[in-house]
Amino acid sequence: MIARMNAADAVSLARDLLRFETVNPPGAERECARFAGRLLEDWGYAVEYHEYAEARTSVIARAGGDGEGAPLCLTGHLDVVPLGARAWAKDPFAGETDGDRLYGRGASDMKAGVAAMLLAARTFAGKLAGTPGIVLVLTAGEEGGCVGSQHLAARPDLMGRAGAIVVGEPTSNEPLVGHKGSVKFYARFRGVAAHGSMPHLGVNAVYKAARAVARLEAFDFGVAPHPVMGAPTLNVGTFEGGSGINLVPDAARIGVDVRTVPGVDHAALLERLAATIGEEAELEVVSDLEPVWTEPGSAWVARVFEICSRVRGKAPEPRTAPYMTDAANLRRVWRGAPAVVLGPGEPEMAHQTDEYCSIERLREAVALYEAIVADWCAR
Repeated sequence: MIARMNAADAVSLARDLLRFETVNPPGAERECARFAGRLLEDWGYAVEYHEYAEARTSVIARAGGDGEGAPLCLTGHLDVVPLGARAWAKDPFAGETDGDRLYGRGASDMKAGVAAMLLAARTFAGKLAGTPGIVLVLTAGEEGGCVGSQHLAARPDLMGRAGAIVVGEPTSNEPLVGHKGSVKFYARFRGVAAHGSMPHLGVNAVYKAARAVARLEAFDFGVAPHPVMGAPTLNVGTFEGGSGINLVPDAARIGVDVRTVPGVDHAALLERLAATIGEEAELEVVSDLEPVWTEPGSAWVARVFEICSRVRGKAPEPRTAPYMTDAANLRRVWRGAPAVVLGPGEPEMAHQTDEYCSIERLREAVALYEAIVADWCAR
């Protein structure tokens, strides 16, 4: 069933995707999504599009699904992060190559993974009748909060079924069995403005925020580390306040990023964090996603590990990703679906200047996805 693709196929398609400037913000994934959708339609897939805002387009494509069992989901995102302040030595939107490296914004995170999934889909074009089949979900708005998949998760009628999920985020082709959860919020503090020379006439909101930050630095989650994910973490990532050096600030705001592990109750955690920060703060929660965890000993993960061992020549060890993925939202629709994070990109290259992906890993990822799809559809 598997027809091997060469490295030139993979590089050509990844380069096509890199040429779409889907920097988020604003994202504007529509043209890239339509390009991928047209390819899938040409290969016989049933394609639907979903826009949660103007030009913020996700793609859902299906084939097969008329056999026993639910389809296998292959998923990746189409948006990329901004270029950053440092100058690039390579054109970030040209897909330049140098030796084994394919350069471009999104090369590792994660248009190489999307290209590999598309090529695997092409391999199985017209061959999935009577099998559980596959569904490809290519999302908009992943960078900055998995917004696109959040909107997809609110449409179970659109999403249908899936029995397992492969997320093509950068892992150097190491299969990872999950990632931490995410709670992100802003805490706002109010004060009373006054002249900077007469601070006794005002109430300094920055001081309130600073005291809250000090308490957060000492926050104790009170849970044991997860055997694979480790301990939950908390980081105060932003601190804003005041409008002039000669004014007592009447407003301040901090942004807090919490990463959780299985067993942490998010609702109870938010109550504890609110109590730690203090009653005078107003909390705005902007992200609340549960951890993704699949037991490494489960039947499907064991088969994925065996495939990776055979294709890559080395046995994987149970590990998890440090970052969030769309699987957290997709599992709200496909409850209980096991998930692995597996993609050709280099994790340390994500969001970096002169981002690149190994061409050999890209070719290898196509073989991995093909083997995983073949295994799933042969059940």
